[in-house]
Amino acid sequence: MEDVIVNKVAESGIITIDLEDFYPKGDIIGIDMKEWLFMEMLLKEKPFRESLKNNDWSVYKGRLVAIYCSTDAIIPRWAYMLLATYLTPIAADVFIGTPDEMAMQITERQVHQLDITPYQDKRVILKGCGKKDVNAAVYFAMTKRLLPHVQSIMYGEACSSVPVYKRKK
Repeated sequence: MEDVIVNKVAESGIITIDLEDFYPKGDIIGIDMKEWLFMEMLLKEKPFRESLKNNDWSVYKGRLVAIYCSTDAIIPRWAYMLLATYLTPIAADVFIGTPDEMAMQITERQVHQLDITPYQDKRVILKGCGKKDVNAAVYFAMTKRLLPHVQSIMYGEACSSVPVYKRKK
């Protein structure tokens, strides 16, 4: 008599969601405003405008661009507005914040746009390990999104999951 190996995970009806799939595809280019600051502290309008005018913006064509400042300088709002006039027509998307913050915002946006229909009344695992360090805010956003629709939410892998939520009957 042959022993048949049964994949109990496949038969359980549990759906695994890998939050890495929601992260933006491709790299995010960061623009550090400190490069345009006098002594890394002060933005001078005339040299800033001149530098923007002479910059090669083609490197940002179709790319995700995060604008941030790595120093404690106070950047006037109009400086970001001016950058938007150069980047918005050519970049895929532009964001004020670090590349990591932009990735998190894009991922959360993807989570909020997720079609919940396939998960209705199902048991769901939010995958816990992967190649990217998925921010806790993304797990939080996905949990909030799924909560009213699913039977249960778990964290980790099917072989070793942590129960997070189970709908009361």
